[in-house]
Amino acid sequence: MNKYVFNARDIAAYLKWFNVPGYLEVTYLQYFFSIGKKILAEPLTRDFEKFKSEVYRELYYLWANGFEDDKSDISKMPSEGQLSLICDQDCINLESYMKLITLHLIFSRYLPYVKINFSGIPFSLGIKCDFAVFEENVCKVFEGLNLTCTDTFGKPFDIHLGVPDELLCVSLNEEFKRKIAGDSDFRMLIRNKEMQHMQELKEKSLQIFGSMNKELKSVTVKARKRSKTASAEAKKQMKQPKGAPRNIDGEKK
Repeated sequence: MNKYVFNARDIAAYLKWFNVPGYLEVTYLQYFFSIGKKILAEPLTRDFEKFKSEVYRELYYLWANGFEDDKSDISKMPSEGQLSLICDQDCINLESYMKLITLHLIFSRYLPYVKINFSGIPFSLGIKCDFAVFEENVCKVFEGLNLTCTDTFGKPFDIHLGVPDELLCVSLNEEFKRKIAGDSDFRMLIRNKEMQHMQELKEKSLQIFGSMNKELKSVTVKARKRSKTASAEAKKQMKQPKGAPRNIDGEKK
């Protein structure tokens, strides 16, 4: 089977499904673009700006069709009538879902695995084919997306033997990991970008609240001056004589 290469729709769906913040989107795209032909369709690897514009075009398509986050219906990820490239057409939702999982493993290459119970996926993804057909398609997905799995005890599990009713630890196979390995540490890129974003927020906050504090301080100083002036006037009036003293009958002495 030919190994699958990802397109702009896949990348856009990943950004939405995993709620990647807007200020980190370009950083994710740069990382993906740096891996290049090892995972991307060749036309997307020629120019980063064109690649970015294609992804943002697909982001708008997904948003307009209700694909917004991890609670979105996976069936809204492919276009209506789109043919599956890995699975049988009845299992296109499995294909879409596992593309997102694979992208997450690629982006988080230090994440050892993702736990999945495949026996429950047909219900959650709305797959209505026979379970035996579904099991065959799970095998196709593993082969097409360079995936492997172990059981919860870390022992290799042969998915061709069938889908068990238990959690499996799904990860990229070792050959593919070596293929996409690079010198750059994506975690550092993200950390630096987040620190830069926080610094920008801090500077904006100082600009807004700093000017507000200056205005508040000015108003406070003026209020204190008015208060002191009023207090001085009151004391001055209290010291002034109010007239000659009177006796009990009200006559002047």
